Parts: sequence; C-alpha cells; structure tokens
Amino acid sequence: MSTTGIESWAVDLANIGPIYPFQGTEVLMAIVGIALWIVWHIWQMRFESRSYEEERKKLQDPKILDRAMRDRRLD
Repeated sequence: MSTTGIESWAVDLANIGPIYPFQGTEVLMAIVGIALWIVWHIWQMRFESRSYEEERKKLQDPKILDRAMRDRRLD
C-alpha cells in the first residue's frame, strides 16, 4: 500500500521531488520558532519580576519576615 505514488525507494530522489510536507518553509518556521522563544523569555522575565515584587512587599513587615525566617530554619 503506497500513499505517495512511489513504488520503490531504489531510485534517484532528485528526480522524485519533495518527499515531506511544507517543503520550502523551513526558514519561515525557524523564524517563527525563534520569535516565539524570545516572546516566551520576555513574558517569563516579567512574570518572575512581578512574583518577586509581591514577595518583597509581603515580607517588608518585620513580623512576617521573622516568621518566614523562623519557618525556614526548621527545614
């Protein structure tokens, strides 16, 4: 059973043409992947900065900070 119309792979593949889908879009896919990677890093840095600020503000109260440090020493 063949879905590509190729009866035998014992031929010169240069004469067959493309044998995989989306042939010719490799550069575009790489650019999209790199762009998404950069966007993810920017989002991650902002998320971590917000989380850090929330923790910092919460621990400005000396009572909360002492309790957090005491609980940490028990670990």
